[in-house]
Amino acid sequence: MKVVVAPDSFKESMTAAQAAASMSAGVHTVFPDADCVEIPMADGGEGTVDALVSVLDGSWHAVSTVDALGRPIEAGYGLTPDGLVIIEVASAVGLGQISPDQRDIRRASSVGVADLIGDALDAGATRFIIGLGGSATTDCGAGMLAGLGVTFLAADGTELTPTPSALAELDHADLSGLDPRLADVRIELACDVSNPLLGEDGAAAVFGPQKGATPEDVVYLDRILEKVADALTAAGAPDVRDQAGAGAAGGLGAGFLAIGARMRRGAEVVADAARLAEAVDGADLVLTGEGGVDFQTLSGKTPAGVAEVAARFGLPVIAFAGTIGRGADDLVGNGFEAVVPIMPGPGSLTDALANGPENLERAVATAMRLLRLGASSGLAGQS
Repeated sequence: MKVVVAPDSFKESMTAAQAAASMSAGVHTVFPDADCVEIPMADGGEGTVDALVSVLDGSWHAVSTVDALGRPIEAGYGLTPDGLVIIEVASAVGLGQISPDQRDIRRASSVGVADLIGDALDAGATRFIIGLGGSATTDCGAGMLAGLGVTFLAADGTELTPTPSALAELDHADLSGLDPRLADVRIELACDVSNPLLGEDGAAAVFGPQKGATPEDVVYLDRILEKVADALTAAGAPDVRDQAGAGAAGGLGAGFLAIGARMRRGAEVVADAARLAEAVDGADLVLTGEGGVDFQTLSGKTPAGVAEVAARFGLPVIAFAGTIGRGADDLVGNGFEAVVPIMPGPGSLTDALANGPENLERAVATAMRLLRLGASSGLAGQS
């Protein structure tokens, strides 16, 4: 029997690679001769670099850069032997790096992301996967673009600092200094939101409050995002403000789209990069999972992405989860044979997180025993 195990991370408990190892151990408890193919997965958010570095034999490259408020930090990216670079923007400009009492949305800049990209280009990057999400910024990617050579100018020609507070004086942009190496690489944006840049569904209105923006800040930031978008379009960039995902990561989605990046669902990008379809071809069963499964899972989360690939080959999928929330039952019959909780019984969150690998292994072994008894999917007796 060939089993593909393709989980996301179980946040604060297991990385995707650790979860995959626990799943394989659970399968081998019951089917010791099973061929388990481990494909750590992610959806473009936290854990994407770790997952792809693990499955693609990549390496971590540390970079000295700055956080969203310009303070020195060490961030980094993953680099595979064939030149694929994986970046999570939150590594450099993540909201979690700034304590709530220090957040200043009008001063926050995405320039740190440019340092990661520049270093990767120096290292021979041929393709980028950029995980959008978790940023502390709402600057339309102006900081990132400035770090890559774009200049933002006032009416008198003064170069502006690429922060929302300074960009109030923005008159025009100059794209002529954009790093020419970007024309020779492909940039894929891994994103699980479809918000446009502006308006009531845009970056400022929807995500600004999560980053400390007041109602007054939201109005101000929406105007700044529009000014940046107008300036980029006038300078020759495509008008991307209404594209799905342009509002992701405080408008970093729009900034990347303006320089030719392609927006895709995060789980789909990771599945393609990890060659999940190749692994699934010829398998008998697919196992996936993540920390929590609920009504949002079918909207582009990792298990749903894995199930979509498995469906191409007509394979059954079982999902395992630390917590099972509202709407999880809807997964059964929509790409999944079953959704299985990994907790053996009531317990504290602390214990659940600490014992995640053991609980996952045990839950998978239990599911395999049921398969052996002929309880699901017709796989009984295979080994």
